[in-house]
Amino acid sequence: MSELLTLDGLAVPLRVLRLLAADFGHLPAPDVDLTRIYPDRLTLRFHAGLHAFEAWREALAVPPETVTHGVQGDGTTRVLKAATDYAGAEVHLYGYADVPAMLGGAA
Repeated sequence: MSELLTLDGLAVPLRVLRLLAADFGHLPAPDVDLTRIYPDRLTLRFHAGLHAFEAWREALAVPPETVTHGVQGDGTTRVLKAATDYAGAEVHLYGYADVPAMLGGAA
């Protein structure tokens, strides 16, 4: 970015974070990311299992068929990803969970 971004340039995701806290304060707390690179984006990350991701997906009315699934960490970590527009911001959700070890051991 060649132009200096001020804090006011992040007003959209900051406003959305405030709205989410007011509207969904009862939901599990995420890790929150804002970045000057994508000034209209708010990212919510959930590292304590997929239940928190699902609660937020439902609250934000993200259709389940738009969620993508992947693995990382040599197949040891599940990753769910979803995105939606909310009050003018792109809200990205990421959920992380351990992939269960195979029962009975691998051959």
